[in-house]
Order: sequence, then structure tokens, then C-alpha cells
Amino acid sequence: MMPLVALASDGDEHAALALTECDGRIEPLRSWYSFTWRQLAPGGPRGQEMLVDIARQLRERAHRVTLWPVPDEDGSASRLEAAFAKAGWSVLCEQCDHNHVLEVGDRSFADYWSQRPGRMRTTLKRKAKKVDVEVLTQFDEAGWAAYERIYADSWKPEEGDPAMLRRFAKEEGMAGRLRLGIARHEGNPVAAQFWTVENGTAYIHKLAHLEDMKHLSAGTTLSAALFEHAIDVDHAKLIDFGTGNDAYKADWMEQVRPRYRIDCLDLRQPAAWPALAKRKLRQLANHGGQG
Repeated sequence: MMPLVALASDGDEHAALALTECDGRIEPLRSWYSFTWRQLAPGGPRGQEMLVDIARQLRERAHRVTLWPVPDEDGSASRLEAAFAKAGWSVLCEQCDHNHVLEVGDRSFADYWSQRPGRMRTTLKRKAKKVDVEVLTQFDEAGWAAYERIYADSWKPEEGDPAMLRRFAKEEGMAGRLRLGIARHEGNPVAAQFWTVENGTAYIHKLAHLEDMKHLSAGTTLSAALFEHAIDVDHAKLIDFGTGNDAYKADWMEQVRPRYRIDCLDLRQPAAWPALAKRKLRQLANHGGQG
């Protein structure tokens, strides 16, 4: 898989898509940890025409372009869908994921917490004293080792690229953006969360707890401490829980934003036809199920 940066220019303005290319297929240049992927292009008709130009160029390189997870609260998904369709691609845009967020506004943590479900507030009141919480704002070798140990022993799937995540945490720590939370019971780490804060947004990247210590509700206590830090200390205006529609996220967050997959096929190329056939069969199956 090779990186591919597709460019278009219009005088002193430019547009770009950061992509990868492999065996006639083009996908986003992104990592396992990416919250979103979007185009880099100015707004307005000129920017849109540059995106159309890029989409036309890509028909000379691939039979299929699949872009995800694209937001649309800023119009990204709509712009890309329109650009590829105008350039002659057969385009299917559909929701592929969810993004839970909290718009903090002018609330303090106390205001926010008073609006959480009663069972959450009761759990914190009963269990908070059973764990000690530490929030690190600089990278710490022992703290990161504790995070990795907890994650490895938790219910979470295997890390996509733990070395990359460690480098990211270290660099964010050097920039003052890291928020690494560790909860300990009797001195032993039992829960950990990795956040960053930047430009008024707190991003929740990773969280895990030891399953055999679930009775401590250390994850709830640790989350509350990190939300309090993000709201009252960092003065974050938005808290972003990344992708995924886990039920527990709805207790902490208040809005759900869709994330889209934009699948583009060049029907001039026979290599695209099997994917088109699968798309049509899936659409027929979905339509039949609704009927």
C-alpha cells in the first residue's frame, strides 16, 4: 500500500486528498486510531470544482475509491459525494459509524454531572473512595506502562499499532496536550484512559479496565475525574468520544453525529463490476427486508 496525495490548484488556492493506493483501489491515508477523514479544500464553488478535478484524475488510477469515516456536520461527505458523482463515478454514500460528542457550552463539571443519569451519580458516590485517581498531563514511562498492562488484560481487542500509539502519546505529552488517567486500587492500576486536549476539544482515544476488578466501577470514577479536568481545568467546549456506538457512551455524551462511507466505482472498468453487483444485491436484500 503506497501513499498517494491527489492535488488540484486554481491560481493561489489548492485542494488535496490524502490517500493510499493498492491494486487499483484507493482508500484514505489514515490510521487505526483516526476519528475522521476529510478533504482539504477551500469552501465555495472554486473549492468544489477542484475536488471534481481530483475525482476525475483518480479515474485514471483506480477502479474504486472508498472514503471513510467522513463527517458531514461540516459538509465534507456531501461535498465529496457530489464531486465524485460529477466526475463520472457511481457513488454510494451511507452511514458507517457513529460519533458521540458532548457540547459543554458554559457548564461547569458540577452542572454537567447534575444532568447525568441517577444511577451514574449513585455509583460514583458509592465507589469513588475505593480507587485513587491520577491525571497525568506529561508523558510518564510508568504511567504508560500501567496503561498498556491494563489494556492488554482488559476486554478490549488487540491494539492496532501500540508503538505508534505510544509515540503519539509521547509527542502529545511534550506539547502539553496529553491527559492520561490511571485509577489504582490498593496501589495497583485497575483502569486507564488516554485523552488529549487541543483547540478547545477533548478527545477520548482509549479506555480500559481490568475485568476482574469491574465491581470497583473504577472506569466510572476515572471518567468522572477526566471529564472534570477537561471541563473545569482545560475549559474544553467539546468532548469527542471518537467512533463506535457502545451503549455506555450515551450516558456520558449528549449528541450522536453520523460518519459516512463514500464508495465510488468507475463503471468503465470491468474490475469495478463485481463490486457493483454486490452493491446491487445488498440493496435488493435491504429493500426486500423492508418490504
